[in-house]
Amino acid sequence: MAKDKKGFILYADQKELFDQLPNEKAGELIKFIFAYVNDENPETTDLLLNLAFTPIKQQLKRDLVKYENKLDKKSIAGREGNLKRWYLDVYEDYKKGKTTLEEAEVIAKGRKVSHTDKVQSHRVAKITDNVNVNVNDNDTVKDKDILFKERKEKFILWFNQQRKLKTGKLGKVKMLSKTDTNNLKQLLKDYTIEEFQIAFNNMHLSPWAVENKQCNTSHFLRVDNFNRYLNEGDKTIKETDNLYD
Repeated sequence: MAKDKKGFILYADQKELFDQLPNEKAGELIKFIFAYVNDENPETTDLLLNLAFTPIKQQLKRDLVKYENKLDKKSIAGREGNLKRWYLDVYEDYKKGKTTLEEAEVIAKGRKVSHTDKVQSHRVAKITDNVNVNVNDNDTVKDKDILFKERKEKFILWFNQQRKLKTGKLGKVKMLSKTDTNNLKQLLKDYTIEEFQIAFNNMHLSPWAVENKQCNTSHFLRVDNFNRYLNEGDKTIKETDNLYD
């Protein structure tokens, strides 16, 4: 099993395989599976056990590849996001193919974050394409509060417009609750408009969210929901609750 991966999946259609085994063999198979996923490299000369385990082993390997690919994508997205947030010029060179990601990170590591970089990083964290944010280290708390208020209003406008694109009906969000506001503030620190868009699209690809009328700001802005929609594709929150610890 991959490092730090604490769970694995057995599928409902594998029940038929277990039903065909005597109870004693089914118990041995379960123990054999747990030994395998815990990297104990179990071996057996039992032909029946080997035959039963082979399709399960193949599925476990396929799931592991998907999991590792997902981690790789998440890692690259995080590294790109860090460059984009703090070293926009370096990031743009990387996106244009002038440097590799590794080379860009070396360049970024070799210099301190300048005032210009910080200004650019806030532009990246905008919530709509036409919002440019200009914040420096000497901004007062009041100035930052005003800035966030503007960004919150832009988010509401963006969310309503996106709802119209998805459903044909303009969203009716007029204000955010205190909890939603705090969640938005946290998400704006960590994610870009592109990531907001991905999470929003995936929420509307979730049958569970759509059928249960959960495509609202409160559900979307919950940090754990947002992260899962961003990273789990079109899998629903309900389905992914227990995939990985």
